[in-house]
Amino acid sequence: MIIVETERLRVRNWRETDRPLFADINADPKVMEFFPRRRTREESDALMDEARLRIAETGLGFFALALRDTDEPIGFLGLARTDLEPHLPDGTVEIGWRLAVRFWRKGYVTEAAQALLRHGFETHGLAEIVSFAVKQNIRSTAVMQRLGMQHDPDRDFAHPRVPDTAPHLKHHVLYALSRTAWPKR
Repeated sequence: MIIVETERLRVRNWRETDRPLFADINADPKVMEFFPRRRTREESDALMDEARLRIAETGLGFFALALRDTDEPIGFLGLARTDLEPHLPDGTVEIGWRLAVRFWRKGYVTEAAQALLRHGFETHGLAEIVSFAVKQNIRSTAVMQRLGMQHDPDRDFAHPRVPDTAPHLKHHVLYALSRTAWPKR
C-alpha cells in the first residue's frame, strides 16, 4: 500500500524484501551516530515487525521510503504516536526518518516529509506534528527547519530512553508545526 508519492519517492508499507536495507541502516555507525546503540539483524527484524503491526493497527507508523522509479528502499519515514509522557502528552504525533548514507544530501527526506506532513494534516486531521533530535544532530534539525517546523525550547527534554552512559545523547530539541501554521510555512 502506498501512503504518499512525490516526484522521486514513494512512502509505502514494508515488504519482506526491505529487511536487508532496514537492518543495514540500523547497524550503520553514521546513520546511528545520535542513537545510544546500533541494532543487530535480529533487533532490526523485530523492530520492522513492530512497525508493520503499528501501521496495521493505527494507520500511523514508520513506513518504508523508496525511490519511485525502481521501488528500491532507501530508508524510512513516518508519522508515529509518541509514548514519552510526561515529556510529550499522550497522542502527540512525531515525524521521523532514517536514511541509508548513500542517499544523503539529495533532498529525499525533505521532499517526502513535506508530502507526509500534508497527509498527516489533511488525511488524519492532526492538529500538530512534532519532531525531535539530539541537539548536535544538525542534519536532522536542518530538515525540520526546511519543513517549516519551529524550535520550541520550552518543550526540549532529556530523552528518558537514552541511558545515563550516553549523557551527550540525552538532550533533545523539539520542533513543531501546527495545522494552522502548515499552509503558511
